[in-house]
Amino acid sequence: MQTYKNDFPILKQAIHGKPLVYLDSSATTQKPECVIEAISNYYCNDHANVHRGVYELSERATRLYEKTRKKVQWFINAAHAHEIIFTRGATESINLVAQSYGRSHFKAGDEVILSVMEHHSNIVPWQMLQNQIGIELKIIPVSDAGELEMAAYEKLFSPRTKMVAISHASNVLGTLNPLKKIIEMAHAQNVPVLVDGAAAFSHISLDMQALDCDFYVFSAHKAYGPTGVGVLYGKTALLERMPPYQGGGSMIERVSLEKTTYAELPYKFEAGTPAIADVIGFYSALHYLEKVGMKAIAEHEQALLHYATSKLAAISGLRILGTAKEKVGVLSFVLEGIHPHDIGTILDSEGVAIRAGHHCAMPLMDRYKIPACVRVSFGLYNSKEDVDALMTGMKKVLEVFK
Repeated sequence: MQTYKNDFPILKQAIHGKPLVYLDSSATTQKPECVIEAISNYYCNDHANVHRGVYELSERATRLYEKTRKKVQWFINAAHAHEIIFTRGATESINLVAQSYGRSHFKAGDEVILSVMEHHSNIVPWQMLQNQIGIELKIIPVSDAGELEMAAYEKLFSPRTKMVAISHASNVLGTLNPLKKIIEMAHAQNVPVLVDGAAAFSHISLDMQALDCDFYVFSAHKAYGPTGVGVLYGKTALLERMPPYQGGGSMIERVSLEKTTYAELPYKFEAGTPAIADVIGFYSALHYLEKVGMKAIAEHEQALLHYATSKLAAISGLRILGTAKEKVGVLSFVLEGIHPHDIGTILDSEGVAIRAGHHCAMPLMDRYKIPACVRVSFGLYNSKEDVDALMTGMKKVLEVFK
């Protein structure tokens, strides 16, 4: 997809005198020109607060803002636009569910099932709830290949199980979890499922009605959109039973000094002035993804994943983490005797941007008995030439340290 690389202004620059090769899309994707233009155009022509004004600018801004909500609904095939809640990111979306649904539906001794491969954003909010009301956390183990141990998962259910919170894909291993089976097993026990889709959303097509999860969260900035915007999808019946997460303007129906009544969905969860420009920019990102095609993106990233895996696996002393059969375009590894941060620094000197560290997945690092690893993650703008540049950088790493 070399032609699409030209759509991303930031990728035209040099780093340390070398062409930028950006291989950290799992942390955040770069932004196409159309997204940047949409944000600029809003501030130049349409800026006003939404849902409040009767004047033309406000009505224009509101139409653009709500147009994005409808676009998200269509993109993930949600049943209703009011099931799309805008937040600041996947992290806030999970916290919203934990604090609103969790605190109003769970009691001491109730259980939430997580997995070892979860991002901290899908661990810490539940631990906070554990400290607040005394819930218990049950953990699905992960195999050496980086796959969930489904037999162990089935045994974790009990009459006290009240939620399964699981990642769609691992942001470290790239593992694409068998969501359909996970959800069916939970629903057989009348247990709702929250899916952290932050590491999967930009890689595959989604259909909420076919998937049948109860909550699904993701961030715009990991899908070629702006930072500061996230989505919580939730089934209407569950969202209606949840109290507001935050109080303030926009989320009310009527306020008196004695009592407040709340707005209907989705607005009761959207207190205050939202990230209007960024939500509008996200519409352009989704339109861009639609134009490129999610199927084409998935096929392209899989080709890069297989190419990079074969190249890196040939390096003596290099161990790839996660060899699941189903993966998104994420590849992590450790190299014997060389710290991941040193690898990252040398690759940067060659213009290659990768991520080195624990990737907000410390329990997973503990599972593999490592402090950190190197992560290479692909976007639609990457090419085999980018992988070749990575390998040139890895050759320099080996020359310096071995």
